[in-house]
Amino acid sequence: MPFVTVVGLVAGFLTTVSFLPQVLRTWKSRSTRDISLGTYLIYVSGIVLWLIYGLMLRDIALIGSNAVTLLLAATILGLKLKHG
Repeated sequence: MPFVTVVGLVAGFLTTVSFLPQVLRTWKSRSTRDISLGTYLIYVSGIVLWLIYGLMLRDIALIGSNAVTLLLAATILGLKLKHG
């Protein structure tokens, strides 16, 4: 595996798992009061575009990290929409 791919996979992993503590905390507390709806709407939209870009390039690092990040960020967004 080329070094550049390894760097991309590690970067994607780290930036993706950084959302896990927020998802777990939001899921447990059901409190989204301090989470900005606008920020997450823009962020999730950007992640969708990054995922499309990765698919167009067939770049496994972009596809994998953005697919999982989309799942995590969309979970937070969904909780925000549900719980205000």
